[in-house]
Amino acid sequence: MIPTQQDIAEFTRFQRNEITESILYERLASIEKDENNRKTLRLIAAEEKSHYAILKKYTGKEIGPDYKRIARFYFLARILGITFAIKLMESSEENAHNNYDKYAHIPDLQRLAHEEEVHEQKLISLINEERLEYMGSVVLGLNDALVEFTGALAGFTLALSDSKLIALTGSITGIAAALSMASSEYLSTKSEGDDKKHPVKAAVYTGIAYLITVVSLVTPFILISNVIVALGVMLTMALIIIALFNYYYSVARGESFRKRFTEMAVLSFSVAGISFLIGYALKTFTGIDA
Repeated sequence: MIPTQQDIAEFTRFQRNEITESILYERLASIEKDENNRKTLRLIAAEEKSHYAILKKYTGKEIGPDYKRIARFYFLARILGITFAIKLMESSEENAHNNYDKYAHIPDLQRLAHEEEVHEQKLISLINEERLEYMGSVVLGLNDALVEFTGALAGFTLALSDSKLIALTGSITGIAAALSMASSEYLSTKSEGDDKKHPVKAAVYTGIAYLITVVSLVTPFILISNVIVALGVMLTMALIIIALFNYYYSVARGESFRKRFTEMAVLSFSVAGISFLIGYALKTFTGIDA
């Protein structure tokens, strides 16, 4: 069947996407240290380039890449990892191959749809990125810090009633807890004998995730003197951290964002609410007024 003018216009967009992704995969391969990952990325790049050539048969013209899109996803790969950037790009509505199945009556595009759906995803799943191997350690540090620390700061808010004192107490508690969590992760990873994870690296990932969360949650009490307002800002910061992390995790791991976000948010805020009431109760019954 001969494509219509409307089909040709659509194929031009597809062609632009294919050459864009081909160049992007080549650039990602150039910054990847792992040899197997480099081979995987170059295989994907070669496949995208062959798709561009097939589409060119129908459009009859050369199409330039979208350099802004290349720059955007290259930047994301440098900051958040190659796997995250690739999976975000592949899930984007900008990808032409999401629409190839509309052209099942054209054999070439039917083949492209099949290759994009099966072969490319298989190649992407082969990418082995170190930071994802330690995702469990990051989850441990982040989750424990959010649940434990939001609760501790909420409890301190009414028990101490002084923002600077809350910040000081929270900082000491948070640093000690971060070191404790890092040590526990080191011993846990070492006892498990996991060849893919180094105990020291696992401990560092856990400790850093915990400390970043502590700094983010303590900062409102340093900058804001009104403890109730500071508490509200702290809880907002916790919600933002939960959202950002779970967005990254859901994209990189291909899991549901809503489910993970809801679970972590409900757990953290429930503990914070209970701790706030405990702080109020202790202050009332002990008669101690800081």
